[in-house]
Amino acid sequence: MSLRFNVINEAIKRKAVAVNVPNGRPADYFGECVFNNEKMLKYLPKKYYDALLDTMRNGTPLNLETADIVAAGMRKWATDMGVTHYTHWFQPLTGGTAEKHDSFIDPDNKGGVIEEFSGKLLIQQEPDASSFPSGGIRNTFEARGYSAWDPTSPAFIVDDTLCIPTIFISYTGEMLDYKAPLLKALGAVNRAATEVCKYFDPNVSKVFSYLGWEQEYFLVDEALWAIRPDLVLSGRTLMGHESAKNQQLEDHYFGSIPTRVVAFMKDLEYEALKLGIPVKTRHNEVAPNQFELAPVYEEVNLANDHNVLLMSIMKKVARRHYFRVLLHEKPFKGINGSGKHNNWSLGTDTGVNLLSPGKTSDEKLRFITFLVNVMKAVWKHNGLLKASISSATNAHRLGANEAPPAIISIFLGSQITEVLKNIEKGDGTIKMDGKQSLKFDIAHIPELLIDNTDRNRTSPFAFTGNRFEFRAVGSSANCAGAMIALNTAVAEQLIDFKKEVDSKIAAGTGVEDAIMQTVKQIVTEAKAINFESNGYSDEWKVEAQKRGLDCETSVPLIFDRLLAEDTVKMYTGTNVMTEKELHARAEVELETYIKKIQIEARVLGDMALNHIIPVASRYQEMLLNKIEKFNNLFKGEKLERIAKSDVDIVEEIAEHIIIIREQVAKMIEERKTANKIENSREKAIAYHDKVAALFDEIRYHIDKLEFTVDNEMWPLPKYRELLFIR
Repeated sequence: MSLRFNVINEAIKRKAVAVNVPNGRPADYFGECVFNNEKMLKYLPKKYYDALLDTMRNGTPLNLETADIVAAGMRKWATDMGVTHYTHWFQPLTGGTAEKHDSFIDPDNKGGVIEEFSGKLLIQQEPDASSFPSGGIRNTFEARGYSAWDPTSPAFIVDDTLCIPTIFISYTGEMLDYKAPLLKALGAVNRAATEVCKYFDPNVSKVFSYLGWEQEYFLVDEALWAIRPDLVLSGRTLMGHESAKNQQLEDHYFGSIPTRVVAFMKDLEYEALKLGIPVKTRHNEVAPNQFELAPVYEEVNLANDHNVLLMSIMKKVARRHYFRVLLHEKPFKGINGSGKHNNWSLGTDTGVNLLSPGKTSDEKLRFITFLVNVMKAVWKHNGLLKASISSATNAHRLGANEAPPAIISIFLGSQITEVLKNIEKGDGTIKMDGKQSLKFDIAHIPELLIDNTDRNRTSPFAFTGNRFEFRAVGSSANCAGAMIALNTAVAEQLIDFKKEVDSKIAAGTGVEDAIMQTVKQIVTEAKAINFESNGYSDEWKVEAQKRGLDCETSVPLIFDRLLAEDTVKMYTGTNVMTEKELHARAEVELETYIKKIQIEARVLGDMALNHIIPVASRYQEMLLNKIEKFNNLFKGEKLERIAKSDVDIVEEIAEHIIIIREQVAKMIEERKTANKIENSREKAIAYHDKVAALFDEIRYHIDKLEFTVDNEMWPLPKYRELLFIR
C-alpha cells in the first residue's frame, strides 16, 4: 500500500484528544497569565502602581526608579508562576512575531547565581536589526536595533517565559515593526477626533480606536499535511483536482462541529482566555475544514497584539491535536478562502460610540459628522487601503465569490444613503429610524428587532450599524497594516474637517451650520465611494473606473500607492511615518511578494518534475505493457477496438507531460530572467506577469493527470481526503 493510503488510514483512526480544561467558569482563569491590574495591585506598591497606571492611561513617562520597582514586581509574579526566562516580544516586518529568551539568573560572583530583572532590562533590549526586513534602512554590517517596552499592552506568560510587548526600531530611530507606527496612528486619530468631539461635548478628553477581528482558518490532519510539500512550504495547495463534493451543498456553514475540532477549539479557547484574549464566538465556516473564532472587541493596540499572539497559539494547540492550521488566504482552489474581518469603531472616554446613530438631534449630527469623515478618508485613500491589505497570498482571495472585490467601496445601507442624499440636496434635518420590529404569523415566535442597515457581503468596507467592517484583510495578515492606514487616513481627514469648520465659524457662521455646510461638501465630494449593490458584478468594475476608484489588480502595481504623493503627505503630515520609513516598507512589501512567488514557483516545479511526471510515466508504462499484451492476443479490428481507450489515455498522458515539462522549463527561465532584475518593483512585476502567470497552466495539466492516473499510484493526498476531517 502507498504512503498516501497508509497516512490516510492513520488519519481516519484519530480520535479527539482529551482536553485538560478546568471545570470552573472561564472567569476563574481569564487573564491568569497576564500582568493585569489585579496582579499589578498585588505585586506593586500603591505609589508605583498609580505611576504605571498613569503611564498606561495618559502616556506619562516612567522614571527609572519606577521602572525598577515594576520590573521587580513583574519578575516576582512571573517566578511565582514558574517562569525562568523573559523576552521582548515584538512584531517585525516579517508579518510574524520575534522573541529572544534570556534567563533571569546572573552570576553572584560567589560561585552561584541570583535572579534579577532591572528596569533597564524591562524598558530596552538590543535585537539584531540587520536580520529582520528593513527595506534597506539597515545593512548587514549595521546590526544594532532597539526594542522598547509598550506599557499599554500588558506583559504575559507563554510556557516558561515572560513576554513583554515592545516596539522595534533601528539604531538611527526608524520604525522596523508594526506596533510603533500603529501606536502613532492611534495617537493621531485620538488627537484629531478629540478636537472634533469638542464641538459636541467639551468634556471629551480622549478618543479610542476599537477593533474586533474575526479570524478564519482551515484545519488539516497533520499526517496528510506532512506529505504535501506545497502545503508545508507555501501554505497552499499548488495542485489538486476539485473534489466531487466541496461546499456546493452549503451544509458546512454553521453546521455541527466535528468532535476532533471541538476538542481543539476548547483547548485553544482555554489557552487564549488564560492570556486575556476574550474569545467569544466559534463556528464552522463555509468551506469544508474551514472554521472561525472571534473575540469581544478591544482597543486596537491590544486587539492587534491578541490576534498576533492567537495565531501563534493556534499553531501550537493544533499540533497537540494532530492538526495543522492553515492561515493562507486561499489554501484550496475552488472553495472559499479565509479572511480576517476588522470591525472598527471610535469611542470616547465619556463612553460614546462615535459611529452609533444616537437619538437626539445633537447625537445624530455627531454621528453623521464622523461617518462622512470616515467616508471621505476611505474615498481619498481607497488605493492605499487596498495596498494595506494586498499580498501575494491575499491576491488569490480578493475578487472571488467569498471575498470583497479588489475595489474599495463603502456600503452604508439604504436608510443612511437616503440621509446623505437629503443632506446633499440641502435638507438640514437628519431623520433616522431606530431598530424596527418584524412580526411572524407564528404565535410563540417573539418580535425581532431589525437593524437600520443590511449586510453586504460584497462590500470591502461596510457599515454594520455602529461600526465599519473592513472585510478585505487577509487571514494571515497582521491587522496593524490595515489599522495604520485606516486610522491615519481618518486622522488626516478630521484635521482637515476641523480647519474647514473653524474657518467658517471665524467668518461668522454658527457652529452647527458650519458643521452641516462642511458635511454637505464632504458628501458631495466623496459620494463616489458609496456603492449599495453587487460588488461582484462586471458592471460595478466599469462603474468604479468611471468614478475614479482604484481598480488595479496586480499586487506589485497596487503597492505603488504606498509611495503616492497623497500617501506620503498623509503619513508625514500626521507624524505617523517619515518618507524614509514609507520607502522602506514599500521595499519590504515588494521583497516579500517576490520571495513568496519565487518559493511557490520552485515548489511547483519540483513537485511537477519529481512527484507528478514520474508517477504519470509509470502508469503510462503499465498501459503500454497492457497494450503490448493485447497485441499478442488480438489482431485487426478487434485489437484496435479493445486497445483504443488505453492508447488514447497513453497519448493524453504524454500530451500533459510534454506541456508540463515545457511550461516548467519556461517558468524556470522566466525566474532566472526576473532574478537578474535589480529594481524591486520591476522584479516583482516580472514575477507577477511572467512567473506566476504560468502557475495555472501547469496546474491545469497536473490536475488532469490526477483525474487520469490510477488512484492507488497518486502520491499526494487529494482534496477529498484533505478537506473532510474524519
